[in-house]
Amino acid sequence: METYTAMRHFADSWGLVFMLAVFCGVILFTLRPGGKKAADEASQIPLKED
Repeated sequence: METYTAMRHFADSWGLVFMLAVFCGVILFTLRPGGKKAADEASQIPLKED
């Protein structure tokens, strides 16, 4: 039972920090300069005929 409590405390504190960092990283990656061109190209992939 002690292991569960320790893991729960770890997840409550550092898990939240990790998820916040991942969220901010995804937002920054999406809004980076040049991101619009890459997103436009990726959106056209299903429409291309090989």
